[in-house]
Amino acid sequence: MAKIYHADLWGSREDKYRYLQENDINTVEWTELTPEAPFYMFIPQDTDCRTEYQSNWKITDIFPINNVSIMTARDSLTIQWSRDGIWSLVNDFAALSSEEARSKYSLGKDTRDWLVINAQKDLKELGLSEQKLAPILYRPFDIRHTYYTGKWKGFHSLPRWDVMQHILMEDNIGLIANRQVRLESIQHFLVSDVLVERHILETANASAYFFPLYVYCLDVRGTLFDFANLSSISTQRRSNLSKEVIEDITSKLGYIPTPEAIFYYIYAIFHSPTYRQRYAEFLKIDFPRVPLTSSDQLFKDLGVKGQALVDLHLMKSKKLNKLITKMGGDGDNAVTEVTYKPTEQRVYINKSRYFEGIAADVWEFKIGGYQVLDKWLKDRKKAKRTLSFDDVLHYQKVVVALKETMQLMQEIDQLIPSFPIE
Repeated sequence: MAKIYHADLWGSREDKYRYLQENDINTVEWTELTPEAPFYMFIPQDTDCRTEYQSNWKITDIFPINNVSIMTARDSLTIQWSRDGIWSLVNDFAALSSEEARSKYSLGKDTRDWLVINAQKDLKELGLSEQKLAPILYRPFDIRHTYYTGKWKGFHSLPRWDVMQHILMEDNIGLIANRQVRLESIQHFLVSDVLVERHILETANASAYFFPLYVYCLDVRGTLFDFANLSSISTQRRSNLSKEVIEDITSKLGYIPTPEAIFYYIYAIFHSPTYRQRYAEFLKIDFPRVPLTSSDQLFKDLGVKGQALVDLHLMKSKKLNKLITKMGGDGDNAVTEVTYKPTEQRVYINKSRYFEGIAADVWEFKIGGYQVLDKWLKDRKKAKRTLSFDDVLHYQKVVVALKETMQLMQEIDQLIPSFPIE
């Protein structure tokens, strides 16, 4: 039987060359590997920790209805800064000939899953309606607007109707997480109560999956698809929690918690710094797994922290009203540069205007692959935007949300006695 060996070589180029010149296959210090299913990794792994981790519930088994988030194939066309902006665009885009639309909106060549003529047909087929305008979470804390028909290979390339239809309904939320993470650190978790774009957590090829908490027994595409009437449609909803995980939770706690309580507990676990570090090598290669507890008190305490995080990340927390920054300097709010000065705790948006009171650790805080405060401003710099009063207020609230998130993450770790959780 073949054997597999592994060795790492770290250091500068010169050090590596020197080592290779002085050693050969017989003198290198090899580690023998025994790759195991399902991934057959050709790198050393902590087998004890892997067994511990894999005994937990995979998120896809907790929330059976899930999928990758929306792929537009043409963000610059399909996602706009405002509701009025997307409404004006779809009316213009639908009225043009295919080649006029391609040229005016710089759409390039058609692809397998997105064609200009099909996008236009999708808009015109049932008639344009303002009721199909919808907010979409484009980047962390960055909600924009789109026109959503739910039709495959239409205005959106892959609208993911199977999961996104459920977030169109009132009183629903969903978890956002990646299947794989290519970055060194793990911070790929978020929540949404609106549509979600697939690169919400990372611009690279890794796509964010969406896990709605509730699913609704209806299909409102076609002539019935009218956002204004959704709340009046007779529907039945059920939690998107598997029977098996509910039975396991019940056996551990002695009662059935509400779906929201389970969601908050999970969200807290995913924001534990120790959880992210301890299981980093496994979180990079597959969907995250959730350790359950038999302690009712720990379940409830973590749930409180998870709910606080959810409220912050949905921008619904009352704490967001207590601003910790202020806008300073002279001139307008045009975003022409993004420069952070740590000694002043200021981020300049142009030569003379700045946000003041942003600590370095808050400025550097990341969700997914994005440095949140930097990314939000740089997207507006790229688009040559001038911040409105609401934009300024929103950015200041995001600063509060990040600061509070960092505090809650530490509090979550303090609540968890140890891993594995019991």
